[in-house]
Amino acid sequence: MRILVLNPGSSTLKASLVVAGADAVAAETLEWPPGDDDASEIVRAALTRLPEDADAVGYRVVHGGMRRAATRVTGDVLDEVERLDALAPLHNRRAAATIRAGSAARPDVPHVACFDTAFHADLPEAAWRYPLPPEWVERWGIRRFGFHGLSVTWATRRAAELLGRPATDLRFVVAHLGSGCSVTAVEAGRSVDTSMGYTPYEGLMMGTRSGSIDPGIILHLVRRGLDLDAVAEGLAHRSGLRAMAGIAEAREIEARAADGDPAATLALEMFARRAAGAIAAATTTLTGLDAVVFTGGIGEASAAMRSQILQRLLALRLPNVGGDVDGDTVIAGGPPAVVVVAAREDLVIAAEVNALLSA
Repeated sequence: MRILVLNPGSSTLKASLVVAGADAVAAETLEWPPGDDDASEIVRAALTRLPEDADAVGYRVVHGGMRRAATRVTGDVLDEVERLDALAPLHNRRAAATIRAGSAARPDVPHVACFDTAFHADLPEAAWRYPLPPEWVERWGIRRFGFHGLSVTWATRRAAELLGRPATDLRFVVAHLGSGCSVTAVEAGRSVDTSMGYTPYEGLMMGTRSGSIDPGIILHLVRRGLDLDAVAEGLAHRSGLRAMAGIAEAREIEARAADGDPAATLALEMFARRAAGAIAAATTTLTGLDAVVFTGGIGEASAAMRSQILQRLLALRLPNVGGDVDGDTVIAGGPPAVVVVAAREDLVIAAEVNALLSA
């Protein structure tokens, strides 16, 4: 089965054609055009660059609520994706637009939605519950959902392969560091804790998102007259690395820091401090630690950031191994090991599509 995978992110659309059980035949990454509501142009551009003989189309959807598995796209599924946009406004709106455009472009094949939240659907209650008034939880379904599940699924499988042991025997902390960032504790192949929560705003400092902050700050801003839309825009688009360095691109910030830019240096220090803190916290939910796995654009590409983070984790007896890597690599054998894995949500999505349509 040849599967076209469309992965709409906050700034790009990644498109690839994958043969089930193999690697991508072809792949393209396109910059998302201005506006969220119409993806026809960018999907059409992706299809013109890829072979057209796909047997199915699979989509990454960041927020799937409590869905535990991939599902064929129907009107009800698309409606649910759109309703959940309020909880993942940087992603679900674009996912819905991409599904519409993809379905219109290839109406002759099945279309399947795959959800980042599904990997975390069975979090233990101590992990998913917030210490909030029970009526809030019951009335509005407030809980930790967790995100980056497709990436964590691949990182877990691939790291286990590199270490030569079954994933069911291993305890990982997976740090997905990119424009969005999260840390997930994985034991025996299952998510037991994760840093993102009810929305993808919680947790680590990110490219343009603040991550966790004192909720009293938001209350104070609203009481002082800042409306909710302005608060939401600031938290989503003008915080994180962008707030500290003026830009969100980690490579450019690292280059500025190397030239002595104090704002860039501070931004990287804050990013590393929060990532290391989340990794350390995640280990407290595991029965032991076999490896820390770095993935995502920054986790894969930035040896300097990995080194900064590992330097803060020496108490966990993690070696601080520097240097660039080429491909998926065990950069320190441990224990605990340090592993770098390229994010391959496309292969996970293709496998889920194939399994669903073959059943």
